[in-house]
Amino acid sequence: MRKPLLALLLIIAAASAAWAWRTYGNKQVEAGWQGWVEGDYLFIGPDEAGRLTSLDVRQGQSVAKSAPLFAVQSDLQSAELQQAAAALKEAEARLARANEAQQRPEEIAVLEAQKTRAKAALEKSQPDYDRAKDLVAKGISPPSRLDDAAASLARDRAALVEAERQIDVARLKSRIEDIAAARAVVEQAKSRLSAAEVSLSRRTITAPAEGIVQEVFYRHGEVVPAGRPVLSLLPPGNVKLRFFVPEAKLASIEPGTQIEASCDGCAEPIKATVTFVSTEAEFTPPVIFSREERHKLVFRVEAKPVDPASLRVGLPITVEANIQGNEHGIAKR
Repeated sequence: MRKPLLALLLIIAAASAAWAWRTYGNKQVEAGWQGWVEGDYLFIGPDEAGRLTSLDVRQGQSVAKSAPLFAVQSDLQSAELQQAAAALKEAEARLARANEAQQRPEEIAVLEAQKTRAKAALEKSQPDYDRAKDLVAKGISPPSRLDDAAASLARDRAALVEAERQIDVARLKSRIEDIAAARAVVEQAKSRLSAAEVSLSRRTITAPAEGIVQEVFYRHGEVVPAGRPVLSLLPPGNVKLRFFVPEAKLASIEPGTQIEASCDGCAEPIKATVTFVSTEAEFTPPVIFSREERHKLVFRVEAKPVDPASLRVGLPITVEANIQGNEHGIAKR
């Protein structure tokens, strides 16, 4: 009699244990949403291929914004910069000459001397003409003398006018079109110089943001192909939590929701704000597979931690599942 009773008690105990496991065991599984710490790395490399001439950082080093990271060979860019600077200097000299008088002061002095001689000749030919005119009128000299004097006077007057015109032309600047063309050449040379300066500056790479050098892919002396990163940098602001929420709990999560997560070895809860909720369902990722979760559809959620510097990429986390969103998008526990 006792044996059947004992067997019955064992069956009841086993059924109770199974019920308890199903009831409370599932709650333990669903008590947290699994995920990990994710990082969006900056992969930094040169715009053009070149040999690595300096590497100023090491793996794991913290760097400030604008701190030098590395440099690649810049001999060609330096030569192009010098050539552009020389071209600009030459263009500016041509523009200066175009803005100056067409002839040098020494040449103008020669023309001034010619003008003086023409003026002196005119001062002599004018009295000669007046005298010849008077003598011809009195019948003392023949008319041919007056003709010769008039010709000399006209010649000397023309010589003086010509000398004055030559001086005026010598003092004129270049034509407006020539000056404009010279100025355009100067602007083009300035643009080439600026481009050469930028090209040279890009051979020395600085940190676009503060962060930690995660990995170095090339060493001093190696040739870096164009578009290939020399190192990867992780800014603190690029650290985020990535976890997966089942469809039944998705209504409690939206951008702006405050969450708390835990991890092995974390003394305090990880506080974060949801920044992204996927609109597409997916199967539970293999990295957090379990027998219970394998066939469930979940939604990917990302959150920005309040203190990202204390987290390490790849760290497994568990987000508390007992939250409810309110009208402000802030979770209530």
